[in-house]
Amino acid sequence: MNSGEAGQCPARALWLRFAVRRFASLVAIFVALLVVAFLIVHLIPGDPAVGLAGANADRADVERLRQQLGLDLPIWQQFLNYVGDVFSGNLGTSFQYRQPVETIVFNRLPFTATIALAGIVVVLLVAIPLGMLVGVATRGGRRSWLDTVFGAVTGFLDSVPGYIMASFLVVVFALGIGFLPLFPPAYAPRFGAASYVLPVAAIALGPICTVSRVVRRETAVVLEEDYMRTARGWRLPALTRHLRWALPNLLTSTLTLSGLVLTGMIGGAIVIESVFALPGLGSGIIKAILDRDYPVIQGMVIVIGMIAAVVNLLVDVLLGLIDPRTLGGNHV
Repeated sequence: MNSGEAGQCPARALWLRFAVRRFASLVAIFVALLVVAFLIVHLIPGDPAVGLAGANADRADVERLRQQLGLDLPIWQQFLNYVGDVFSGNLGTSFQYRQPVETIVFNRLPFTATIALAGIVVVLLVAIPLGMLVGVATRGGRRSWLDTVFGAVTGFLDSVPGYIMASFLVVVFALGIGFLPLFPPAYAPRFGAASYVLPVAAIALGPICTVSRVVRRETAVVLEEDYMRTARGWRLPALTRHLRWALPNLLTSTLTLSGLVLTGMIGGAIVIESVFALPGLGSGIIKAILDRDYPVIQGMVIVIGMIAAVVNLLVDVLLGLIDPRTLGGNHV
């Protein structure tokens, strides 16, 4: 075996162990979501059969409907039936609409996925360069005013709740100057991608501030390392120093911490949908709770949870590509 093949084997072994470990983690998350999704609906007060039967229904009608929905069975039997249906690819049938849950979920999923994934991309494309620029500009205590202004502005914007930021953007850019459309594309398809600008901005602005502050701090640390001083001593161009040497070394810790922020954006997307009347999973799960539509609630909880788990997995894969040492699972 030559040296090249010997070098590839450890890398392959690292990726294989990483794949096995993350697959096991995804399975554990999925099982936990099944349990949580099943139990959480039983904490909702009220009987869905009563609401579905109508105000004029008598007790016999309600009991008959409970039998049809399987709500008369012991809770352990309901759980076993539910798990069996899910593993067979069946998320159940909506109590309210009498449609397969997967149809309802996947009709709403594109709206939530669009603003969540677009928001994540915007955060990474804006926050990393912004944090690096401020970190480079304020290296060694220079331009302290910029560091102060940057910290104050990002700290303030990061403290504003997402729904308040969304409402502010609507008032200013949609209702005020009329620069951007307010209506979602489901109701006004002529606006197209422009309808997503305000929701994506609302969900991304806070995380941009959080991640950019992390990047600025990590940039300040990296720029004081010995190898960066050596690069400056060799008179290497600034762009080469920062992109080739500083960026890869600060991305590892930045993405590790930012993974939690990006995962949290999935939940933020659900709240933002309510402000912009997007027919996504957020408005769907709220309506399902009000209707006590158990199968829809359970299906959406599982889908939202798995989306968050996949986003976290993609962050870990990106970390592994940047720094294979993180594949061992012992990075900070």
